[in-house]
Amino acid sequence: MKSLESIYNSILLENQNPNNIDLELLKKCVKGTYTINDDGSIDVVGTVNLSNRNLTKIPFNFGKVSGGFFCYNNQLTSLKGSPNTVGGGFDCYSNPNLPYSELFKIVDNVKGNIYYSSFITPEDKDRIRRDRDVKGTLKDDELGSLDVWNP
Repeated sequence: MKSLESIYNSILLENQNPNNIDLELLKKCVKGTYTINDDGSIDVVGTVNLSNRNLTKIPFNFGKVSGGFFCYNNQLTSLKGSPNTVGGGFDCYSNPNLPYSELFKIVDNVKGNIYYSSFITPEDKDRIRRDRDVKGTLKDDELGSLDVWNP
């Protein structure tokens, strides 16, 4: 039999969960505390680890993450749902289907290093920004694909 307190806590979680967020997965992935915002985005004081889960997409829509954001060793095709702000490192290496151009979307949001092609060597953020600016200036057919570079 459930206690009155556990029923109350379940009701509170349901009311904070307007977008049917998988709370069990969220609890497993967050080291720290999280807040589900009215728009369905999730702010985390701590780190998020979505690594090694065979994900093809990020299953949540993150707002701010004060620590690191780890989504390496998956099958991601996009970084949609990535945090608007990351206070620590952003590790997305070992995602063979993730285009390099996806880094254009997150480079300005990450205060720490970005790891895309290796877990040892961080990407050069200035180079990512230059590549983004060049791709934005030139037409796609003039530039070709920036996604071919992946040492």
